[in-house]
Amino acid sequence: MTIQMILALGILILMIVLIMTDKLPFGAPPLLACLLLVVAGLSTPQQAFAGFVNPSVIMIAGFMVVMAALQKTSLIDKVQSSMISLVDNGGYKSYVLLIVVVMLGASLVGSGATGYYVLILSLVSTIPYNKKLPTSKLMMPLGFATNHPLIPINVALQFGVTMTVLQAAGFKGKLSMMNFSLVNLFMSIAFLLWCLVSYRLMPDRPIGDVSGESKEINKAENEKMPAWKEYCIIAAFAVSVIGMMLMNKMGNVAYVIPGLAAAFVLFIGGLDFKEVRDNMGAPVILMMAGVIGVADALTNSGFTAIVGTNVASALGTNINPFVIILIFSLLTSTCATFTGSNMGSVFIFAPIAIAACMSLGLNPTAAAVAVVVSGWNGGYMPIDGMPAIIFGMGKYKLSEFWVFTVPMYFIRIFALCLGAVIIFPM
Repeated sequence: MTIQMILALGILILMIVLIMTDKLPFGAPPLLACLLLVVAGLSTPQQAFAGFVNPSVIMIAGFMVVMAALQKTSLIDKVQSSMISLVDNGGYKSYVLLIVVVMLGASLVGSGATGYYVLILSLVSTIPYNKKLPTSKLMMPLGFATNHPLIPINVALQFGVTMTVLQAAGFKGKLSMMNFSLVNLFMSIAFLLWCLVSYRLMPDRPIGDVSGESKEINKAENEKMPAWKEYCIIAAFAVSVIGMMLMNKMGNVAYVIPGLAAAFVLFIGGLDFKEVRDNMGAPVILMMAGVIGVADALTNSGFTAIVGTNVASALGTNINPFVIILIFSLLTSTCATFTGSNMGSVFIFAPIAIAACMSLGLNPTAAAVAVVVSGWNGGYMPIDGMPAIIFGMGKYKLSEFWVFTVPMYFIRIFALCLGAVIIFPM
């Protein structure tokens, strides 16, 4: 390894450690890494901070604003009302319908949206015990369902990350957002099928009273919008999604459509300027923009290529491409599960998986898609975020938790990798 490789690797490791240990606020470590790249002479300021003018980052920044406005509409309230009416009916049919309703709600707010899963889990925790539909059988399926949109149209964040890692690796091919959504659909269907089967495996008991802190977790109250404003925000959301899905046909214009939609939301008063500014400069945007400079430095130093070549050599030339994708997806999701750092885990393994595929002469798109999405689909340990809240609010034993989450984990990752190689042939 050259000095440049060692320096680039050291900066990457420092960034990841800071992300995973929460020593700095989320989004700050990549900015520090960009500064260190310049100090170490690995990048010019323009190269280190190139991510801030990356078209994918610009696109996602605008879309974050539109999503924030959508959260203030009555659509989320309607999802909540549908859940309550289904629980009152009880039975297996209501269980299935509840999962479908939550997955449809996830289609609007996006997979893994913090506000959405906190809302759903808080609602479930307040439902009285009913022998026909025990809350102990609802907490895990409904909690994890918030991460699996049944109609995966709102996948802009993960799509943007996938575009970023592919571009950073030097891959010049195109990626269709519609095809990307289809890969997510494979995983969502697999999750739904597992929920249908696992109903009888989950415990039947009250989950007990939640803590005072949990009771207070709920959706922030917003002033009721006039109907015309809600319709305008929903239309802005729809236009943004359609524009991104037609990216391959529209070219560069597609990257700025969410930004224009965000400007429209500001103009009609759906959000004030502070809200627009805060969402457009959200920590996840800083994270996306910052890591691009680090990934570029690793690529330019030759580190990513040499690691990819070594991994490819270790795997052998006759290995099935599906196995390569599966191995890297398992590594990424497991790392994210134990560290709580989805983005950090993705940016460790995605460049290596892409480089390994490219060194074998394979199209790396399937690997990039599967590895990126897998970073948000571990969850078999109640360590961080949503899995921890599900485990705590459901008052599960670890054995009860694993009965549902371990099979769910392997089923989802397998379906994800299968969908990736089918939709994006290698």
